[in-house]
Amino acid sequence: MGFFVVFIFAGKDMENRRGIAISGYPCCCLSFFVDMQIESPSRGWRSAFFIAISNYELCNKKREEPTMELLLKATDIYVEYKGREILSINELELYNYDRIGLVGSNGAGKSTLIKVLLGELALPGCIVKGIGNFAYIPQLTEAAWQESIDHALLGKLGVSRLDTQTMSGGEETRLKVAQALSGQVHGIFADEPTSHLDREGIDFLIGQLQYFSGALLIISHDRYFLDKVVNKIWELKDGKITEYWGNYSDYLGQKEEERQRQTAQYEQHVMERARLERAAEEKRKQAQKVDQKTKGAAKKGATESGGRLGHQKTIGSKQKTLYKAAKSMEHRIESMGDISAPEKARTVRFRQSQALALHNPYPITGTEINKIFDNKVLFEKASFQIPLGAKVAFTGGNGTGKTTLFQMILHREAGIAISPKAEIGYFAQNSYKFNRDQGVMTFMEDHCDYGQSEIRSVLASMGFSPNDIKKNLSVLSGGRAHQIIAG
Repeated sequence: MGFFVVFIFAGKDMENRRGIAISGYPCCCLSFFVDMQIESPSRGWRSAFFIAISNYELCNKKREEPTMELLLKATDIYVEYKGREILSINELELYNYDRIGLVGSNGAGKSTLIKVLLGELALPGCIVKGIGNFAYIPQLTEAAWQESIDHALLGKLGVSRLDTQTMSGGEETRLKVAQALSGQVHGIFADEPTSHLDREGIDFLIGQLQYFSGALLIISHDRYFLDKVVNKIWELKDGKITEYWGNYSDYLGQKEEERQRQTAQYEQHVMERARLERAAEEKRKQAQKVDQKTKGAAKKGATESGGRLGHQKTIGSKQKTLYKAAKSMEHRIESMGDISAPEKARTVRFRQSQALALHNPYPITGTEINKIFDNKVLFEKASFQIPLGAKVAFTGGNGTGKTTLFQMILHREAGIAISPKAEIGYFAQNSYKFNRDQGVMTFMEDHCDYGQSEIRSVLASMGFSPNDIKKNLSVLSGGRAHQIIAG
């Protein structure tokens, strides 16, 4: 009996309840409905009906649409490096409710663009106008302690150590996030803000950014993160920005539709061009046959009669018509122009690994290993085996000892056994802290056993131009630098 009114209200207008949630108005009467016990059906109905109507009117009041406020506008963004065009953008605008994911291949200029918009990189002729202030979560810069940081937020992010020199990569990222969210800012620019964060940290960051009321411009390769946070994608390709509405999955869907259209147009173009070329060739062959007939008739004495002469004129006219048709088709082919084939993703091919040549079925093992760090027990009599040829992931929250375990393996600490013939390559999470004053080729020669020609081939397959190979690591983007280290 107590839920009678709720049933009638919900059945009569269930959509209104959904509209209440969307509108954002408080709906205090819904909980009243659920808990209300009706002793008198008639009196209870009148009360419930009155509350429902009052709430309906409240929740269906038209809310004022939020006004879009221009926070930042940049014009004439042009960057060139050693003859290669990095950025060529006429105009960009950022509004207060924009939540933008900036995507593009490594080295496309994403980090450079953010530095231009923040005013950290001044360009000749480029004008950046904005109101308000912006926080920045950088990718490569080491975290630095700030006194104005929100300690409560820091605690929620799980950052317990204040010494940035002993922080893990995940803890450094959390500190940068806390610093960006601590101030009163109109917008946040972030360069790979999920780097080194565990799933719990990423979900917490997503919640904070969803709650954040300002503008967002985020560089990220984390599809899950972008799907949850952004509502617009800026694709940076060949120095230009193309805008797509929706999250990252929506962007991929639109890109696939573009690819299919481009493929269909390209195939149609190729087929039509081939058809016209065949037809033009056929007309020319026909004209040549007519020409041969004309010459043959001339040899037999075409002047014997006027009829034969008229016949030759007819043949000559037909020949001209065929040549004219062939020429017309050739003009049509020229006017068609060229349509580029859809781009194919580059594939990187490395030398075949010699790992499977090992005979030990478990080339890396740990037996009852122990480790204490900062008075925290990370491992206590822990054992593991890594099978030959297996692809193993170490998972766990930030600060649980994943990186420490890698270090224990690399340094062959007590309890760790490694096959004598095994060679280990290590890609560290804080790899951006390496010596960035080296040249790309010098670094590669120092850190791999490939020859120069093989190194150049691998780098080319990763999208490095001959000019890129001559650069110092210090001028590379974070993505490019990590590619070098992984390569």
